[in-house]
Amino acid sequence: MARKIVDKLEPRKTVPATLIGAGLGIAAGSLVAASVSALAGYFARRVVTPEERRASNAVIREITTDAQGRLWMHLARDAETAEPGGCTFLSEFDACAVRLSAPQDVAGKPRIVARQIEQIYRGSLDGVKRGYLSGAMYEHPSDLGFEAEDVAVSLDVGDGPAWLVPGTSNKDVWVIGVHGRGARRTESIRALPALAQAGVSTLLMSYRNDGLAPTAPDGRYGLGDTEWLDVEAAVHFATSRGARQVILLGWSMGGAISLQMADRSDLADRVDSLMLVGPVINWVDVLSHQARANKIPQSVGRFGQWLLSNEAGRWITGQAAPVNLKRLNWVDRADELSHPILLMHSRDDQFVPNGPSLKLAALRPDLVSLKTFTLAGHTREPNVDPQGFAQTVSDFLAARIDANTKR
Repeated sequence: MARKIVDKLEPRKTVPATLIGAGLGIAAGSLVAASVSALAGYFARRVVTPEERRASNAVIREITTDAQGRLWMHLARDAETAEPGGCTFLSEFDACAVRLSAPQDVAGKPRIVARQIEQIYRGSLDGVKRGYLSGAMYEHPSDLGFEAEDVAVSLDVGDGPAWLVPGTSNKDVWVIGVHGRGARRTESIRALPALAQAGVSTLLMSYRNDGLAPTAPDGRYGLGDTEWLDVEAAVHFATSRGARQVILLGWSMGGAISLQMADRSDLADRVDSLMLVGPVINWVDVLSHQARANKIPQSVGRFGQWLLSNEAGRWITGQAAPVNLKRLNWVDRADELSHPILLMHSRDDQFVPNGPSLKLAALRPDLVSLKTFTLAGHTREPNVDPQGFAQTVSDFLAARIDANTKR
């Protein structure tokens, strides 16, 4: 009887194993694709979004006083805290700023690095346990004994605060300092001793989204593709104040910005030459390096670049317009250069590797001169080798001033 009942039941409908496997494969593939898209979007968005807070990776172990009454900051040793050259320690939200000396070992404490506290610019170290280190060692030109006039450059997004340090023997030769991504006009102060030796006037400018000048409507970096308009405004300011010869001094992304201005501006003929420190010559190379450094798969990094440079990526990155990465690649565009350029780049730059600088100098020896440094981290060339940096800048300026005089 039981058998008859079983016989009358409809046979079970089974799903073939191949279909189950295919379904799981599609689901897994969708999850992987979603993960890749999310990570690529995060990577691309970080590249163009100004950082409101810096990662506080420098850990203070203690503040000590030596027999001479000098204060020392003992920091947990890592690649950053042990990097050669002086620097500035900044606490969270930049509430405290302290200039520090080059690092020294501490006897019997291999995990500690000591830096002398040379000057407290603002705030207090009381209760401060961690912060970050900046290569911009000075807060104002007066920290190096230079008088500076507070001026404003009229940008299309509003007035950009700037410092004007007047020249002496060559006051109608102007150097315009263009800082890098995440930095401010203070970055160029380190170059003032060399610039003063040449007797030139110096304009230390700010540009959109840097925390001093007004933000752009989209609040995003253009990696040089938009900021060059602000350098154009600075060149206009300089010529309106009597500049006869203008030289751009660009740091990191400021190098990419300066190259775009010298290429695309109606005032490009007012620019005599460029001096670039740790410059971004090719953003694709830098972005690929950063992806590898952060252990991001190559495919994800490429997708992130695609998001940055295509209209379809704007809703993820928040950009008003995509970045033209091809236009920012001066290795491929080397034959289009028209201004003399001095490249100063450390072989030990782990943030913007100097490979593209080496290639550009090899491709255009008629226009591009290269000074390589060692041991210096990103844009730390004047911190690690101040004499070598100053001599390189002075020699280049002397040659450019002499060339302009003979015209």
